This record gives sequence, C-alpha cells and structure tokens, in this order.
Amino acid sequence: MDRSIRSIRSIPTELSGLAEKLIRGRHATRAFRPEAVPEDTMRAIFSLAGAAPSSSNTQPWHVEVASGAARDRLADALRTAHAERRTSVDVPYSEGMYSRAHQTRRAAFGAELYGALGIGHDDHTARTAYDAESLGFYGAPHAAFLFVDGDGDGGARLAADVGSYMQTLLLAMTGYGVDSCPQGLLSFYADTVRAELGVTGGSLLVGISFGYADETAPVNRVTTERAPLESTTTFHG
Repeated sequence: MDRSIRSIRSIPTELSGLAEKLIRGRHATRAFRPEAVPEDTMRAIFSLAGAAPSSSNTQPWHVEVASGAARDRLADALRTAHAERRTSVDVPYSEGMYSRAHQTRRAAFGAELYGALGIGHDDHTARTAYDAESLGFYGAPHAAFLFVDGDGDGGARLAADVGSYMQTLLLAMTGYGVDSCPQGLLSFYADTVRAELGVTGGSLLVGISFGYADETAPVNRVTTERAPLESTTTFHG
C-alpha cells in the first residue's frame, strides 16, 4: 500500500474521537436509581445491538429483558437460590482458568471495589452479603439475560459471537445515556432464570443490569486500569 494512503488513513477523524469517548466512557455501574428506562429507548438500544457481527451472520443470541414485577420476582428467586446454594451453570467456570496475570488484575480490582464499599480484605461475611445483594441487580430497574442459541462442540465459538453482541449492547446503552453492569454471577443461576422467565432453550452466558446510575454512590467512582498495549498485543510485519 502506498505510504501516503496509509498516512491519510491513520489520521484521527471526528468519528474516531466519538469512538474514544464512547468506549472509554463506558464503565460498570453498581448502584442505580429506581427510575425505569423508557420503552422506546430500550427498543432503540436493543435494535442497535442487533447490528453486532457474528460468524456467517448466524446471530446465535437470544435476549430476555426483565422489568417491573417480573424483575422483582426474579430478584427474589435469585436470592433464594443463592441462600439455598442452588447453583446451575451452563457455561463452565473455574478459578483455575485464570492465569497469574489475571489473578493479579482481579485482586487489584477487588481491593478498589471493596475499599469503596468500606469492606475489609478479610471480611468474608460482608463480601458474601454484598454478593447476595448484587443478585438484586444493584437496584437497577432492568436486567437483560444473554443466552447462546445452539448446542454441541461449537459452544465456545457461538459464545464468542454472543460476546460481540454483549459489547455492542453495552456501547449502545452508553450512547443512549443508559448505565449498565455485566454480572457473571447471574449466570450461576441459569435454571432459576429460565424458570422465572419461561425460557426453554439456550445456555445462559451473562446477565446485564441496566438503568441510570446513582451518581452519589461511592462504588460508582471506582476506576479500573487497563493493561498496556504491549502486554496484550503483538504487531507483526
């Protein structure tokens, strides 16, 4: 490729500035105000998220959104399942899947999060109580559950496509002024979610609480660092 063309293409545009603002402006919210997101705004957000890329345009995702009374019933059911230790996980999870670098990042994040909540490092009772509280969607008026449609050995590849949908959804929410928090813990109670929402198929990958942030909550001021480019990306050629 001609060097001058490459140079022109590398110049930041107005759109790249908006992308920077949108992507870097998105963050996890863990305390919400009670007011609901208008229905037309929700429909616009989820419609836009449907533009996410997927292998051969398969779009292997199915989304269930709980609001109002359905949301309240589900929160109660999740807390009950948690108290009774009735976990049901569709997508395998293990602490052993994290490398040493991953564990270091998790520990740093945990220190920031629990520090903002005033919970000590060794206060396991308070940490457990906060986990149970999070099953109420951090007070958010809405929760979306992302299911992977499809079975067999290709589950991981299908889940990757649903991951693309999730990121597109989170950015769409940010663009419309809606705050969100992906919650892996919600996927630990897949059977409970299916029973409460009448879902008969698919594997639950993740739940996302969303609404409008409580800006006064200290937990919403927690910031997270990102690994430097050189530690995650290698350029060849």
